[in-house]
Amino acid sequence: MTQNRIRIVDVADTLGLSTATVSKVIHGKTEKISDETVKRVQQELERSGYIPDMAGILLARNNSRIIGVVVNDHEKYEGRVLEDGFVMASLNALSREVNEKGYFLMIKTTSDIREIPVFASMWNMDGLIMIGFCEADYESLRNQMRISFVVYDGYFEKCSKVVNLVIDHYNGGYQAGKYLKELGHKKALCIADNFICMDKERIEGFLKAFAQGETYRWEIPKTEKERMCFYEDNYMQLLKSNVTAVFAVSDFYALEFMKFLQGKNIRIPEDIQIIGFDDNRASRESNPSLTTIHQEANLRAKAAIECLEAMRDGAEYKTEIVLPVDLIKRESTRKL
Repeated sequence: MTQNRIRIVDVADTLGLSTATVSKVIHGKTEKISDETVKRVQQELERSGYIPDMAGILLARNNSRIIGVVVNDHEKYEGRVLEDGFVMASLNALSREVNEKGYFLMIKTTSDIREIPVFASMWNMDGLIMIGFCEADYESLRNQMRISFVVYDGYFEKCSKVVNLVIDHYNGGYQAGKYLKELGHKKALCIADNFICMDKERIEGFLKAFAQGETYRWEIPKTEKERMCFYEDNYMQLLKSNVTAVFAVSDFYALEFMKFLQGKNIRIPEDIQIIGFDDNRASRESNPSLTTIHQEANLRAKAAIECLEAMRDGAEYKTEIVLPVDLIKRESTRKL
């Protein structure tokens, strides 16, 4: 197969043209080439079945039309970061947006930020979208790379020329707390694997709205095996405390804990009610379906591409964009 592959020199010899002329037509640099010659080359390329070196073509352009997405493969994902509901929804929305605007999407997962500048420069990318890294990582990357990038849910103050696309985490937690209070709950549990950054904001919003109610907080382990042991060791104490509602900082943790409780013959929502955060697909398909805080992945994807284009073109752009969230009421909650 490799020996029979049509080369640029083969096309040039057939047409009696230089390889430079054929190469320019392939790469779209036809300003100084006649329309007749361009047409001849294009027809021969089609007739001969020439397969272009797309990497070479993209690297030769000023704008590669490639948007890169780098996702932090954090240990808590246990090697399955692309299976996470939030990540899947984000990538799906970004895929639709870049397709509509005529870009290519390239995805990389890594927990080592040193790989990112190499990844970006290797493909002459138009921009990067970063998901799941921390302030020190963004600052370091900004100093290393000329490529513009936007961040999903970043927390930083020092970085410049970086767009931070966040959702209203505090308000999402507030809506969850307010709703549980309206349903008549007096005691609630908050579940998170940390109490910093966006999880901290979500819980603070919840506590503010659930004021006068009694609240507990669990900082759960980051691996599934350890979490199952944690739930096993603590759920009976939870029941004895007469907690009737749970707010988890993600749908993933909400659904996991709901399944655990159901395995102990604890009924949802009759015995305990649960609210998650993200509104991923699994939350809609669970039994019962999960009440959750919805964030609009399509809106964030659209903002991400628009900001990258503005940075690339030297246009004005905001360094922080806060997107709204909404409470979605489903079967895992009800009036007491």
